[in-house]
Amino acid sequence: MLIADAQRNMRYAYFGGGPGVLASALVWLSAGLVALTNSADASIMTLFIGGIFIHPVGLLMAKALRRPGAHDSGNPLGMLALEGTVLMLLCLPLVYGASRAHLEWFFPGMLLVIGGRYLTFATIYGMRIYWACGSMLACAGFLLVMFRVPFAVGAFTGAAIEGVFAAWVFWTERKQRYG
Repeated sequence: MLIADAQRNMRYAYFGGGPGVLASALVWLSAGLVALTNSADASIMTLFIGGIFIHPVGLLMAKALRRPGAHDSGNPLGMLALEGTVLMLLCLPLVYGASRAHLEWFFPGMLLVIGGRYLTFATIYGMRIYWACGSMLACAGFLLVMFRVPFAVGAFTGAAIEGVFAAWVFWTERKQRYG
């Protein structure tokens, strides 16, 4: 399978990744709302627990959009997606540990980790939009720490950035024709 064919297969199967980005934006939004109405720890758990459901919810959305929600078994980019997920999961204890010393670093740290994950999506889906998304998330993480913004702002920042990019991916992908 050529890389362009593998990317096309991934884009088709998962609607360009848009459903997963939207599901992630909703998790960030939920964590922000919990941060405003409950404790910081409850907000952190909301992001972690909600994060578990991003992939399954994204698959359900892809299927609702009449896409298979599964790539071809011989697609080598499936392994890259798995490896990126494992790397992201290995970073979570580091971000959580840093937040125990500086609570306000939690969401910025997560923005950096998630931003890095999105950079691999540029290769997985063959869509440069993910370079922009990952870069914006990472830059936002740095800026939030630099400007010492309130805790909940980090979650709403993630929700806003991912919401905009989800809309962009949906808009781009709806115009695609697969053959």
